[in-house]
Amino acid sequence: MAWSLTMEILIMGFLTGILGAMVGIGGGVLLVPFLTLVFHVPIHTAIGASIVAVIATSSTSASTYLESRLTNLRLGMTLETATATGGILGGLTAALLSRQVLSGIFAVALVGTAYSMLKKVKGGQPREEVEDTGRLGSTFYDANLKREVRYNVKRLPLGLFISFIAGNISGLLGIGGGVIKVPMMVLGMGVPMRAAAATSNFMIGVTAVASAYIYYTRGFVDPLIAAPTAIGVFLGAMLSSRLAGRVNSNFLAKLLAVVLIFLAVQMALSAAGIQVR
Repeated sequence: MAWSLTMEILIMGFLTGILGAMVGIGGGVLLVPFLTLVFHVPIHTAIGASIVAVIATSSTSASTYLESRLTNLRLGMTLETATATGGILGGLTAALLSRQVLSGIFAVALVGTAYSMLKKVKGGQPREEVEDTGRLGSTFYDANLKREVRYNVKRLPLGLFISFIAGNISGLLGIGGGVIKVPMMVLGMGVPMRAAAATSNFMIGVTAVASAYIYYTRGFVDPLIAAPTAIGVFLGAMLSSRLAGRVNSNFLAKLLAVVLIFLAVQMALSAAGIQVR
């Protein structure tokens, strides 16, 4: 691989790592389309590289989020039991599907994520303060609001079911599952955006490890692709985790939604057999 191409992949990983860690999606939802559409990497290899990068994202940002008390460990570990199971099944399924089918599924996932992000922005994040956070609720300090935020967790059975689906899609597409879990926690379980993003970052690393071994044993992890991608994501996530509290999350959600819709169109064209240049 040419040195210039390695640097381009590293820079791409750095940029996706910044955005992915800030909104808790891990960056994989952007990595796979960029690797396949821009660098013409086979989609199974791109997914393998994305899973490795997702582990780097989670490992980098998790410690910072834990230190700031944004991560809800009890909720994360509870949901992860369902997510990891789904991740293993998704990894086994992915090897049986063709490039066109995977591209089509990815396009649908991108559109759904963009819709969820825009819905979150439009609806805002009204939050009722609670006296008792309950068994899975928590508190954290919001730097923007300059006060402690207390919240309870609602609809746990729904969260477990959707977490299983998120894990399955994560193993299938290498996108970390955060694209589903963050909107699910915010819209369906009443978790504030910042806490949901931090908890998702903690969870996606565990999910990715569960499916990374499957991709590796099937020969879908190319070190020449995965290494610069993971290094770039690692550096981007490290910077992102320190800036997340200072950036308007609604702006990030809008920007991400626009990028996702654009990539969804490109992936749909690829699924249809139309060459994208």
